[in-house]
Amino acid sequence: MLPLALLPMVTALLLGLGGCMAETGRPLPELDRAVEQAGSGRAPALGETVLALISGRGGRQQVVLVDLRSRLPIPLPGLNRPDAQPLSVASDARGERLALVRHRQGRTEVVVYRRNLASLEPVPLQPDGVPRRVALDAEGRTLAVEVSRNGLWQLDLITLP
Repeated sequence: MLPLALLPMVTALLLGLGGCMAETGRPLPELDRAVEQAGSGRAPALGETVLALISGRGGRQQVVLVDLRSRLPIPLPGLNRPDAQPLSVASDARGERLALVRHRQGRTEVVVYRRNLASLEPVPLQPDGVPRRVALDAEGRTLAVEVSRNGLWQLDLITLP
């Protein structure tokens, strides 16, 4: 667990490395259209070859994974349940593993989805807490979870099998 005081520095380090690129940003209209077709998007997580986001269409939130090369959505069988509301999503570099914070049956939980197995695995938090956001390293082996415990935000780093 990292102290709360280190959270801004760790977040800036993890998210800010993309700002070191020499080129200026340019829109990707084809990708923008693919994301728009999925509905309104939020909480994007950019991998090397995929974009994961939470999309809302018809009042229902779901996780969408878009292949950056083909600009097409990648099927995620078994991930999006009608009784679960996704709150945060993260992807490894290739979209093989997705980490998700979701609200289901009155609880907020963290799960890892393995695309090759179409399986969901719960990630227990020790000690218990209420997760808010997740980040996943490029290999899908280390998970960072922002967790509220007794009114304080903490960051858990979890090694995944």
